[in-house]
Formats: sequence, C-alpha cells, structure tokens
Amino acid sequence: MKNITSVFLISSLAMTTACTTMKTTENTSTEMPAPDASMANNPFLQKSSLQYQAPEFNKIKDEHFVPAFKYGIKVQLVELDQIANNTAAPTFENTILALENSGEVLRRAQIVFYNLTGSNTNPELQKIEVEYAPIFAGLSDKIYLNEKLFSRIKAIKTNNLGSEEKRVLELYTTNFEIAGANLTAENKGKVKKINEELATLSTQFSNKLLDARKNGALLITDVKELDGLSADEIAAAAADAKADGKQGYLLALQNTTQQPLLQNLKNRATREKLFKASWYRAEKGNADDTRSILEREAKLRMEKAHLMGKKSFAEWKLQDQMAKTPENAIDLLAKLVTPAVETAKRESNEIQALIDKQKGGFTVEPWDWNFYAEQVRKEKYDLDENQIKPYFEVKTVLEKGVFYAAEKFYGITFKERNDLPVYHPDVVAYEVFDRDGKSLAIYYLDFYTRNNKNGGAWMSNFVEQSHLLGQKPVIVNVFNYQKPAEGKPSLISYDDVTTMFHEFGHTLHGLFADQKYLSISGTNVQRDFVEFPSQINEFFALEPSVLKNYALHYQTKKPMPQALVDKIKKAGTFNQGYSTTELVSAATIDMNWHSVTDASQFKPTLEFEKDVLAKYGFNLKEVPPRYHSPYFAHIWGGGYSAGYYAYMWSDMLNSDAWDWISSNGGMTRENGDRFRKYILSVGNSVDLNEAFKNFTGRNPDLKPLLKDKGFIK
Repeated sequence: MKNITSVFLISSLAMTTACTTMKTTENTSTEMPAPDASMANNPFLQKSSLQYQAPEFNKIKDEHFVPAFKYGIKVQLVELDQIANNTAAPTFENTILALENSGEVLRRAQIVFYNLTGSNTNPELQKIEVEYAPIFAGLSDKIYLNEKLFSRIKAIKTNNLGSEEKRVLELYTTNFEIAGANLTAENKGKVKKINEELATLSTQFSNKLLDARKNGALLITDVKELDGLSADEIAAAAADAKADGKQGYLLALQNTTQQPLLQNLKNRATREKLFKASWYRAEKGNADDTRSILEREAKLRMEKAHLMGKKSFAEWKLQDQMAKTPENAIDLLAKLVTPAVETAKRESNEIQALIDKQKGGFTVEPWDWNFYAEQVRKEKYDLDENQIKPYFEVKTVLEKGVFYAAEKFYGITFKERNDLPVYHPDVVAYEVFDRDGKSLAIYYLDFYTRNNKNGGAWMSNFVEQSHLLGQKPVIVNVFNYQKPAEGKPSLISYDDVTTMFHEFGHTLHGLFADQKYLSISGTNVQRDFVEFPSQINEFFALEPSVLKNYALHYQTKKPMPQALVDKIKKAGTFNQGYSTTELVSAATIDMNWHSVTDASQFKPTLEFEKDVLAKYGFNLKEVPPRYHSPYFAHIWGGGYSAGYYAYMWSDMLNSDAWDWISSNGGMTRENGDRFRKYILSVGNSVDLNEAFKNFTGRNPDLKPLLKDKGFIK
C-alpha cells in the first residue's frame, strides 16, 4: 500500500509545497517571522545534514514537533499572503512556483511526524495528532479556499509554458476547484467546518483502532490451545505476552479480518476466539468502539459533496481519478463479483468435503477457512506452507530476491548503510545506485510488528524527488511480519514474500521519479494508478531466475527443489475466489458508504454493511470482507475513502501490462527500461491513461486479470 494517510493529513502541503521557503521582493510588506526560543536546536528548522536530507532521527525528539508546527504554520501563512497579495501580474513563477517553494519547515516536520505516528507512535504523539488534525485541515482550506490565490492561478497565461508547467498548472486549477474554490463565501465556511471535523474524526478513528488492535489481542493461558503453531511462533507469542505484562501467550491482531495464525491452529475453539477477537475488535461498545465516528464521517462526507454540487462523496472524489465516476468503478467491481463468488463457492465446497471426510461434524465458518484451505492445498497440490517457509528468510528474500530482480530488470544496485540513524532498532537502511552507478536514493525498511505500529504494510517518502529543489528520494517500507524469538531466523510465508515485492514496487515508483516539481513527482498520482507499479512487481517473485536466487533454505543454503517450485506455481490460482471476494466485497462496502445521496439512506454500521453485502450477492458467510467497516482503516483513517476499488483497477492495469511484458521477451533490461520510461518515471506529469497506452499500445483489458485469477481460461 502506498501510505496516503500522511499525504492527506499533510493536506496543506499535498499539492502545494516543497522544501525551500519562498522569498519575494515583489510588492509585499509582510515580514517573515523569525524563529523564537522554542525553535532553538530544533532539527526541523534547517535541512538535515545527512545524505539527501534523510531525517536526523538521532536528534529528533517528540518535543520538537509542536514548536516546528507552530513556527511552520506562521511562515506558511506569511508566504501564502505574499503570493496572494502580490501586485505583479500572475505568472507561473510568482504564483505556482512560489506555492511549490513554500512551507519548508512545516513539511519537514509533518512528513516525519506522520511516518512515526503510523510506525512507532506513543501517547504523546497521539495527543499531538488529535490536537493538530483540525489545525492542519484549516490551513489546507486557507490555501484551497483562498479567492485571491485562485484568481491568480486562473489568470496565469499558458503561453511559453513547458509541458510539466502546463500539467502542474492544470492540476493546481483542478485541485482548487475540487476543494471548493468556486463556492460562495457561505458554503466555503461550511466546508471549512466540515473539513476540520473530518480531520479530527479521522485521527480519532486511527487512534481508537490502534487501541482496539492492541487491546483485542487474544491471550491464551494453556499452551495446548496453540497446537499447530511452531515452537518459534509459540515463543514469539510468549515474548509478546511478557512484553505486555501478561502471563501466557498473546496472539496479536493484524489489521485484516483473517489472521495468519488461523492457518495452523488445530484447536477449533482457539481459531474461533482469534477470528472473533479480530472481527469484533472495534464494536464492543467500549472506548475502542469506532462506529459512531465512522457514521459521522460518512454523513459529513456526503454533506461536503452536496456543498460541492455533487450527488455523493464518491462522485466528488472520483472526478480526477482514472475511473472518473463511481459508475465506472462499480462496473469494474460488478464484473468481478460473479466469477469471484462462484469460484469461492466451489472452494467452499472443497473445504466442506474435506471437513466431512474427516468427520468434523460442522459447517465451515470463517475461522475454519484458512486452516482447511491449507489442507486442501496440500491435498490438491501437495503443497505445505511449512515446507515453504524455511526457504524464505527475510533478509535473503530482500537482498537476493527483491533487490536482485530490480538489478536485472532496471540495473539498480544496493548497499547496506549502518551509519544512518533510524527511528527504531529494527529498521535497516540501504543506499540505492542507478544503472550508471550514481547514487539515487536512501531506502529504509521496518520489518516487524509492534503494538504501537499500524497494521498492514506500506511505503512512504521521508523526502520526495524534485529537480527544482535538488532533492533525491528518501523512502521507507513498513511491514508487520512476526518478529522471531531471540536467535531464531525470520522466516516468512509466500504471501509475505509477495507483500515485500509489492511494497518495493511502490518504492521503485518513488525511486525513479524524474520530475522538476514535487507536486507531480513519483507516487503523487491518481489513487487507481498508484497500486499498479506495486502489484506488477509481485510477478517477479515467481520469475524462475529470481526465485532460484532467493528461495534458499536458511540452514542448508540450498535452493528450493524444482518440485516444490512447480507446486507453488501450480497452486498460483488456488483460493483466488476467496481472496478476490474478500477484496471486492470490501471495495463494494467502501463505495456504498460513499455513494449515499440522502441522509435517510444511512443505517447503523453493522446493518448498513450487511445490507450492502446482500444487495451485491456476497452471500457466503464463510467469506467475510477483508475489512469490516469498524476497522476499515483505509477509508476512515486513511486516504482511500471511495477509493478502495483502486486495488482492483490497478490490478487490471497490472495484469494487462504483465501480459504485454510476457509477450515481448519477459524479464529483459529493454522491457525494464521501457516500463521505467513510460510508467515509473513519469509521475503525474502526463495523463496516466495515455501513459498506460504509451507502454502497451492499447487500452487496459480485463481479460488478463481474469486469466491470472483462474476465472477464465
């Protein structure tokens, strides 16, 4: 996942700032505020002295954020005032470029802050996050609802502007219009109030969900109930319990509905308890309950859309996306529902047949699926996850798999850096070198789950690429792999392997950014395009030359036997009905929450979700959505509201593009250079529908995706 949370919470900067404070001499008497004593020795006041302005985590402390925010906001407001009140005729340089160059201190502080609140938070950071969410939303409105600024932008002549400049001007104009720049003064005031409340609610949701995840962890006191888990997994659960001040074994929750340990737990009662701990984590009527927050968010978003002249929030949100309209997004989802659900039904029948064969005496439930699906996989494909894991040690997968594939396809190389400060001892850093041997970027990885880390996996920038600012990328990938017990190897599942390749696909998108302007650089693209570069990178995990290089037994160092490789490939479409159904159902829930056109259509959270699933034919109780509304962090605490469909849209692009690559020589440097040129390096400098056509020579086709999932031959 590309972490859009920080982009949205840094809303005042998402499309309008960079990292050099603007200084203008054109007809302004506004004085730039000088930093006061609170900013003395504040690391955010100046650019980091580290390579590529990598954050100085050895200097950054929690107490530095608020002073940097306060001072940064003062400076930003003065800069905005200077731009808006400039009496010189509006030009790209004195208006758009000035906006691009504003907000240096604030952006520097925010981008680190929101990365830390996602990956390594604490009560103090959470308190600051709640306090400043409405303040930052208000600052964003002072930009996007500023009539003088918008008037200047509209007055800029496009004569003699280059292609990037025209694209940036077009996007600024669109962003201002979408934010409500054309509204009446009265409606602007209403939108401002809604934005402030939404920012507060989103932060509250995230913090409540983090607590719900932590407090919802399942404590087991009798080790017999953990039958089926490996000795290392049991040791890790014991260590987690001890760290939490408890006796026994603590099974931490991930942010998805299903939990990885369900695959191996033999005790059905334990499986049920773990599943229900996950499903009900945020709907217990206690302090961690998120339902009232999300219901308020949904209503406010609809009201905001109405003020913007749109029927629904989804209509407002998708107007600048590749899909353009909710109808187009729903159409894609609808085309996937029937084949996905029908395939999932066949998969369910296979699981039930196995349960009956074993004289289980029960009907398959959600907590049974992964446990018996694994057995079906063993039976059909003779493939055992426990046979696979010893060949997937985390660092080997990274360096001999992910990095190796990138070197072969794109020509880039990596060198571990132990001299750079990190924000947690588990974090590792690398320097990335381009195909010509020149240094390209700094790249961090944070592998292991913690109870103060958001669930899931994502990519974020600490520094974004910009030729104008002389900036090279500084990127982080964050994961939630189970940390092994002391002295034990970090072995991961094949799903975890594909997650690593996926997130590195986002990283490649950021690494190869080649834009002058920060606002269109790298991953600053439409939501339904941003997952395309990450999802296509997953294909490299099973490329023969790549797999044999990294799938090495952690003890013997011998490569995975070809017979086992063949089993993995043969099982490639296994359980696709289930996995697609859980994704498409979650996307459908999201789209329906945000397609409401009248408040009377809202219902209590659980009832609303139940009705949506029934309406669209998601009638398999054993296949729940990947995210249940009360813990759907993507849409209530992140930037994917009315946007979760983007994973499927990007998946369509990804399968079709890989079909083109496979039909044109496969994993060659020529294809890598072409993909980099037309997809990874263009950022948002061109129309992305055209970018896809430039690469493949055609509009995207759904058939390759249906074939990849095994839905059609």
